[in-house]
Amino acid sequence: MKTILKTAALQLALALLGLAMVYPIVWLALSAFKTNQEIFGSIRLLPKVFDPSGFVNGWRGSGQYTFTTFYRNSLLLVGGTVAATIASSTLVAYGFARFNFRFRNVLFILMLSTMMLPTAVVVIPRFIMFRTVGWINTYLPFIVPAALAAHSFFIFMLVQFFRGIPTELDESAFLDGCGSMRILLRIILPLAKPALVSAALFKFIWTWNDFFDSLIYINSVKRYPVSLALKMVLDINTSIVNWNQVIAMAVLAMVPSIVVFFVSQRSFVEGIATTGIKG
Repeated sequence: MKTILKTAALQLALALLGLAMVYPIVWLALSAFKTNQEIFGSIRLLPKVFDPSGFVNGWRGSGQYTFTTFYRNSLLLVGGTVAATIASSTLVAYGFARFNFRFRNVLFILMLSTMMLPTAVVVIPRFIMFRTVGWINTYLPFIVPAALAAHSFFIFMLVQFFRGIPTELDESAFLDGCGSMRILLRIILPLAKPALVSAALFKFIWTWNDFFDSLIYINSVKRYPVSLALKMVLDINTSIVNWNQVIAMAVLAMVPSIVVFFVSQRSFVEGIATTGIKG
C-alpha cells in the first residue's frame, strides 16, 4: 500500500508540474481567438467566442509581404544552415575522432575554447567582415560559417559519439577495401543517426528562433525570417496593437519546431543519452 501511495503521489506531482509547464502554451494558443479586451480583462482560459480572424489578418503581415514570404525565408535560411552545419561538423568530428595527426590535441582544445568565447565579443568583428565582403542583407553570414564548421558545440557532440563506435568496424571495412570516406558514409553515419538527428534538431530550433543575428545581418523586409516578422507586426501597429494577431502568428511560429521535435523525438533522446555516456 505504501508503494502504491508513493507512486500515486509522484504521478500526481509530475502531472501538476507538467500542467504548470503546458499552461502558458495552452493560454497562448487560446488567446489567439480572443479580443484585446478578453486577453487583458479576464482570466478565462477559453474565449467567449472562437474568432479565427487573428490568424487571417495576422497572416497578411505588413500588407506588402505576407507570412508566406516570411516562412519561406525562414525555411530557406534554416534548411541551408542546418544542412551545412551537419555536413561540415561531421567531417571535422570524424577527423578528430578517427585520425592521428600533428597538433590534433592542440587544435581540439582551441576548437573547444571557442565555445567559451562570449557571443557579444565577436558581433562587431563579424559584422565588419561580412559587410566588407558584401554579405549584409543575405543569408550567407549564416550559411557560410556553418559550412566551415564554425559551430564547435556540434563538433564536440559528434566527436564524443564517434569515439564510442568501435574502431574494429573501421578496421574490418578497411580490410575489405573501403577508404576513409566510404567508412564514414557506410559505417559511421548509419550508426551515428541519433547524434546527427540531435545536432540537426538543436540547430533547427536555435536558428528558427534566432532574432539577434537576423536583426543585425538582414535589413530588408523582403528577406525577413519569421522571428523578425513577428517584431514587425508590433511595429506597424502604431496606435492599437491587435494582440490576437500577434499571438496567432507566434503560435504558428512555434509549430515547425514542435513538429520537428515530435517527429525526431526518439532519435533525439537516444542521441542525447548515448552522447553523454560514450567517449
